[in-house]
Amino acid sequence: MNIIKHDTDRERRCGIPEVVLGERKSIENLLDVIKNFLDNSGRVIITRIGQKTTKAILDLLENDENFKEKYRTEYNSRGAALVIKSKDFVRQKTGYKIGILTAGTSDIRIAEEAKTILKELGCEAVVDYDVGVAGIHRLFPALEPMKDVSSVIVIAGMEGTLPGVVAGLVDVPVIGVPSSVGYGIGSGGRAALFTMLASCTPVAVVNIDNGYGAAVLAYQIARVKK
Repeated sequence: MNIIKHDTDRERRCGIPEVVLGERKSIENLLDVIKNFLDNSGRVIITRIGQKTTKAILDLLENDENFKEKYRTEYNSRGAALVIKSKDFVRQKTGYKIGILTAGTSDIRIAEEAKTILKELGCEAVVDYDVGVAGIHRLFPALEPMKDVSSVIVIAGMEGTLPGVVAGLVDVPVIGVPSSVGYGIGSGGRAALFTMLASCTPVAVVNIDNGYGAAVLAYQIARVKK
């Protein structure tokens, strides 16, 4: 029984291809998903897929010489994102530039997920990491290369104040991503989420650890502004 219902029309309908959540899927399910997507659209993008699962899947796929001849793979280990596409798949460049900032190095995994999604949407990501408000002097040089971006994705855990600070300094939309980095009252990312939602400077806020959602929103903002 084929349980995979690939939304092949989503990119035409919404401008965004369907992206697969790899978390909690078995290797068998993921292999079915990959085959379905490659057969129908020539590309599959999987988020939240760990190194061990990725290795197991690629070992199975690359045993087939036909697979290696037809497809290429890209795995972002820091962002736990896997992309497989046919060798003749052409990703159209949009010319859109999106900024990505993280408060700390523990937030990089979310930033790298967002960066992979932006790349697959044909965007350029301008990134700088570890610029949190605990050392706010680091923020100002990080913003310099971002003067021509259409929006800035800002990822922060703990108390989550960085997106609000950035929104008070730039003239483009800021997308806040609360990360689940923290402990005590800040554990699980909820304190960061509440801080971003309560910001006195306007910030668009996505779900905790949702680098994918931030990237898609940033792409849609850029497309509308264009």
